[in-house]
Formats: sequence, structure tokens, C-alpha cells
Amino acid sequence: MGTSNSYNINNSPEATYTKQVSLEHRKKFAQFFTPVPIAELLTKWLLGNKNLQTVLEPALGLGVFARILLSKKNELRIKGFEVDDVIFRQAKNELGDKVNLLLEDYMYNDWDFKYDGIICNPPYFKFHDYDNKNILKEIKKHLNCKLNGFTNLYTLFLLKSIYQLKPNGRCAYIIPSEFLNSDYGKLVKQHLIETGTLRHIIVFNFEENVFDDALTTACIVLCAGDNTTDKVQFTNIQSNKELHRIEKLIDSYPTFSNNAQIYSLSELNPEIKWKTYYQPQNGRKFKNTVPFSTYAKVVRGIATGANDYFTFNFAKAEKHKISEKYLLPCICHCVDVKGNNFTSDDFENLKQQGKNVYLLNAVNSKDKDVINYLRKGEEQNINKKFLTASRNPWYSLEKRPPAPIWVSVFNRTGLRFVQNKANIANLTTFHCIYSQQNVFSDVSIDLLFAYLLTDTARQMFSDNSREYGNGLQKFEPNDLNKGMMLDLRNLSKNCKEKIKTLYRNNSSDSAINDIFVEQFAIA
Repeated sequence: MGTSNSYNINNSPEATYTKQVSLEHRKKFAQFFTPVPIAELLTKWLLGNKNLQTVLEPALGLGVFARILLSKKNELRIKGFEVDDVIFRQAKNELGDKVNLLLEDYMYNDWDFKYDGIICNPPYFKFHDYDNKNILKEIKKHLNCKLNGFTNLYTLFLLKSIYQLKPNGRCAYIIPSEFLNSDYGKLVKQHLIETGTLRHIIVFNFEENVFDDALTTACIVLCAGDNTTDKVQFTNIQSNKELHRIEKLIDSYPTFSNNAQIYSLSELNPEIKWKTYYQPQNGRKFKNTVPFSTYAKVVRGIATGANDYFTFNFAKAEKHKISEKYLLPCICHCVDVKGNNFTSDDFENLKQQGKNVYLLNAVNSKDKDVINYLRKGEEQNINKKFLTASRNPWYSLEKRPPAPIWVSVFNRTGLRFVQNKANIANLTTFHCIYSQQNVFSDVSIDLLFAYLLTDTARQMFSDNSREYGNGLQKFEPNDLNKGMMLDLRNLSKNCKEKIKTLYRNNSSDSAINDIFVEQFAIA
């Protein structure tokens, strides 16, 4: 795929701006610029509409899309929105009168206008970083679509843009792929299906990030209001060397490749993670599988709302004269836990190393030193933080009995499970796993844990993960609860005993894994 020499990224306005404006400012406004080769592809999709005359850029930035479009078709009428006056001024200097550029919030404006083409790299803001309550009202008012309050802003940009497409219009977005596999994304996906405009979802599985300084995976969403097909194609792109494949997809539209991952809109299920449509699913290799919730319930660890205030080591306890009876033993950092078993000796070692291994647990305390520490918290407005403000009293802890098993929240090499033999609490650095007692007449906790340490278990859970940049995976509790596992009740008594013996003798996980594969793999 060719790239216009005019927009060499090293000489671009984006490169100059990145050098001149602080990363802090750019992150505040979620300014992560689209690489030029990818911007070329998105503009190519719009230019495939032979009647393209009016174009909207809901988050113009420095106008890379506008510059490329005008270099190919200079009579286009382009309107762009921007909310940051710093980048707005620079965009004005760069584009002059070629673009009708407005210093306004796209989500509150322009609802009555329709366009032949809409192209965007929208801001990536989570629900607590933007005015989600009022913007969701705007969405419901115009689209008759009630969305989850945790919805990320970039998906709202996309839905509004699809609403603003003219008949035969085209829309091209590059956005994080998070919504494809998140809970809040279910309603977004449902709306995409109902509009009938979705044509291509192209997922970047780069080992490096698509956007500089942004830890997120990305995907291209291509939509069209042309009614020429009811098909959607999913495509995986592994590196920049494969970008030519996207160009071929665009050139061949509305024809789709016969051997591609293609589905009718009616076949798509918004309730499931859409990675099942574009990634091989490990669970399909095995028979007799059940949701993990059959065996255990996963909930997040304790959230304090102010870890620096609530966590203690011995030195901090002595400084504030807080007695150990007002401190709850707790693992505060995932990196403090080594190996797959955490014992009382491990806990004592962390204490001696000066690690934070306690939480303030002072409800109903009349101790004067505790009361003084609570007053200091109120002086620091700890009691007015998001989580603490909703608690009574504000310094009370969430009720979480010690979990027998912990599981890591983030990972790059597969899930990490730890048996909590010290019987202590944990912060959100781990999720808590509590066994469902009704199944343990047939399956012991040792047998379950031995299974969880295998490659088979990790691979099957990965089918339900959320993916971020640089190969980072994240699991929310329900990702694990709904994840599939082998139904260990189908093992013979002899197999169960053999696995437990191998586990207790610290045999290799691969030896245990081989037994599970032999018993459950589909021939």
C-alpha cells in the first residue's frame, strides 16, 4: 500500500505537536494520533463512496484524515469538531479555511446533520472521565438506545456517527477493540447489528501498540448505509506488513473473500465476546466442559478507594501508633506473592521486609491514636473520595472473607493462580475464588487447583479474556465465572487420585496437563 510522501510521519504536524506539547496534556484530552498508513486506509474506505461530497470528523485533532482526503479530492466539504483549544489553534493554522473547524463538543452538537462520509479516531475515556450521565441522555434521546453507565466514550462517538450517515454513506473508525469483549459492549454491539451498517471489523493483534503512549489494542470498524449486503467480515492483522490485506478488503467491497471469517448480521450474538468470531477458541478442542462458576465463584478483591491511606507496614503502624489489633493482614501487591502457594511463613517474610501487608480495620475503635489517624484522613479529604464517600462509616472495609485461591487480574503469560494457605485478605491486585461446596463431594480443592495450574486451564480461560496492548490480558470476575473449564466430575476415581498424587509430590504441571488432555480432548 502506498503512502503519500506529503504525510511522512517524521515531518508531520502530529510529530511536531508531540514534541511541543506535554504527554500530560495529550493524555488529558486522549490525543493519540493515527499512524499515517492506517489513516490512508480509513480515507480509502470513504473515497469508495463515489458520491462523497460531505465529510464529518468528530474528533479532528490536527486533521490527518482531512489532509489525506483533500489531497485525493480537493472539492470535499469537511466539518471537524475539537474540544481542546491548544490543538484547535494548531489545526486552524495547518488547515486554514479548507475545513469548517468548530471548537465544540461533538456529542452535544450537530445531531440534525447527515454526511456522505464520517471518519474518526475518537477520544478514549472511561465512564468516570467524561460526563457520561448527560451524554448517555443525548444518546437515548436521539437513538432510542439505553446503554450501560460504564460505556466508554469512543463507542458513543461511533453510534452517533452511524446515526448521522446519509443513505449510501460510509463511516470509518479506528478505536480500541475493548468493546468487542466487554460487558458494556453488549448493548453497543446490539445497536450496530440493528442498524444493519456494520461491514468490517479489522482487529490489530500487534505485539507493539498501534498508538504511541496508549496501552490498548485497536480495531478498524467500517460501516456503510448502502444495503448491498448483510455480511460482516472479521480480519486479524498481525503487523504493519499485513496492512495491504486491508486495502484489498476495501477494494473488493461489497464482495467478501470465500475463506474469510464472514457472518450474516443475524448470526452475530451481542451477548458473547466477539473474539469468538476472529480468534481460534481453545475450548472447542475439548469435550465435557462447564462454566467455571459450576465449581467456584470469582469476585474482585477488597477496594479501599485510597490504598496509600489504608495500607500499612510495621514502620507506618509504629509512626501513627496503630495497634496490630486494628490492622487486617492483607496482600496489597501481586508482585509480593511468589510461586503458586502463599503460606504464613511467606507473610512473615513480607512483614520483615517492610512490605505493606495490613489494612486499617478500625470500625467501632475508641483508641485515641486510631481516632487521630482517622481525623488526619478527613483533613486529607480521604472520606470524600469516590468509594469512601458511599460507605458508612467512610473508613469501613468491604466484607471479603479470605479466599482459598487467588487469581491475577492482569497478565501477559497466562493466568496465575495462588493457593492462599496463609488465610489472609487481598486487595484488587488479585480476584478472590471461593469454591462452590455442592460439587466438592466429587472434586477436592487440590484437584481443582491442580487443574488450574495447567496450560489447558489457562488456554481455555484465555478465550474469555480482554486484551490490551503489548499482549496484556485482563480478566474481570465474570470473565472467569463465565469462562469454560473441563468438568472434573467426569474423571474416574483412579485419574483423580493420580492427579492429586502428582500435585502433592510437586510433579510438573505438564504431566498433570497430559492426563487432562488425554481424558477430555476431542479426537
